[in-house]
Amino acid sequence: ASSTIAQPEILRQIHEEYIRAGADIIITNTFSTSRHVLDSCNLADKFKLINATAARIAVEARDNAADRPIYIAGSISTTTFGEEQPTPAVALTNFNDQANILADNGVDFFVLEMMRDIEYTNIAHQAAKQTGLPVWIGYSTNVDDEGKVQLTYTQGTISLADALQTLSVKETPLVSVMHTLTEDIQPSLSVLKEKWSGPIGVYAHSGEFIMPNWQFIDIISPEAYASEAQKWVAQGVQVIGGCCGIGPKHIQVLREILG
Repeated sequence: ASSTIAQPEILRQIHEEYIRAGADIIITNTFSTSRHVLDSCNLADKFKLINATAARIAVEARDNAADRPIYIAGSISTTTFGEEQPTPAVALTNFNDQANILADNGVDFFVLEMMRDIEYTNIAHQAAKQTGLPVWIGYSTNVDDEGKVQLTYTQGTISLADALQTLSVKETPLVSVMHTLTEDIQPSLSVLKEKWSGPIGVYAHSGEFIMPNWQFIDIISPEAYASEAQKWVAQGVQVIGGCCGIGPKHIQVLREILG
């Protein structure tokens, strides 16, 4: 989060690299910038500055690099990085404020990232919707030893099927499986196809998180990732991208193969 204001030029260059590689959507660097998360690392006083700057940098990157329509998704996440969740009332206030800042600074729609429960997903969804902009929802999943697709970090207590029961196609233009291992995408899509009738997206990850950084080890090759993406398209997926470990080269090859 602090890198947004400490190293804005690097962030802008990263966005531009993905645009030039072929991405049609870029996502603001605001996954970890809810007020309560920033408060846990003594940055709450910079809440508005960090979120507004992240959105403006994405807009500037689009202005600099785009030769076609590019859309900016404002990222909001309920992830607290091991801290306790705030009360629902505090969470709603914080997500409302974050959504309004992002909307005021140029995002085209919202993507709720790494959703992994029901209550706080609904709170974030309510907050983003009140801006009047469309809201996509991205669930992070894993497959347990019995083959059940569950939301990540819930110790098997919440299944993807249960989470999808709380959504309506009318209020949610698209549901993604995101920040999910490539090998867990296919079973997750099977659940989505059974329980969800709206558009579907995928942006998987590759590698492993070991505190405090993502480990770029055993990363899937761009060609292998594109091969998996072709299978996802065959299952009806309409939007494909990449999460942690998936770089501009992956996007470039996706663009070349999928068009």
